[in-house]
Amino acid sequence: MSTALDTAVAALLRRVSAEVIMPRYQTLAAHEVIDKAINDMVTIADTEAEVMLAEGLAAILPDAAIVGEEAVHADPALSARLDSGPCWIIDPVDGTNNFAVGKPPFGIIISFSDGGEILSGWIYDPLKDRLCVAHKGKGAFVNGEQVSARTTGETPPIAAISTMFLDPVAREAVKQRIAPFYTLVDIPRCAAEQYPRLVLGVNDISVFERTLPWDHAAGVLFVNEAGGMAARPDGSAYRTDQHGQKGLFAASSPALFEEFVKRSLG
Repeated sequence: MSTALDTAVAALLRRVSAEVIMPRYQTLAAHEVIDKAINDMVTIADTEAEVMLAEGLAAILPDAAIVGEEAVHADPALSARLDSGPCWIIDPVDGTNNFAVGKPPFGIIISFSDGGEILSGWIYDPLKDRLCVAHKGKGAFVNGEQVSARTTGETPPIAAISTMFLDPVAREAVKQRIAPFYTLVDIPRCAAEQYPRLVLGVNDISVFERTLPWDHAAGVLFVNEAGGMAARPDGSAYRTDQHGQKGLFAASSPALFEEFVKRSLG
């Protein structure tokens, strides 16, 4: 992955934001917001942005497959493209529930994998014009400046944990094992914001139950390349070809990750 590629992807992200996403921020009509499932919305901005992003990415690397969140919702068989060969992965509007009601945070997430291994990721916040970029083995960057993950320095550490998708047993485990040792804060309901918070000293720990690749691939790479740690609870690597697998921990340092594993899993 080259500087030329980063320049092309960044230009595409900003163009889609300017032409499709931001014109609809706080202007959506009722018929332009649809409930896909409980606590899961899609807007006209999502669908139109995904088409434009897919066209742009296909022009950048014509031989790579493309997997978009909304395309997979329409045809789940498309997720098989994640299993072999180079593949673009698109989340056109991450944090759609926030975007749909006209509040931040939300963002665009693009990642690039090959055979399930995450090689590159871009996370763009249109409101802040903040672009987080990571390439495997080459570090993490925010608006072109290399960054290293830093902890909050707080005692106890700050953990962003949602119990929304947890079953009652898991919720009780959080209450008994985690809550006494961490300051629990609300999640932003936006991976495009939650992963940067771990690198930029806002949060120390994040826990994710659902681990869909368009939500997490870029963020996992960004945290790891910044020197934090994002992995499955058993420490194994997160991959984009792990269909349906749940559970992902992320921390601003490997030490915090290991401590959290011990606390949460006993």
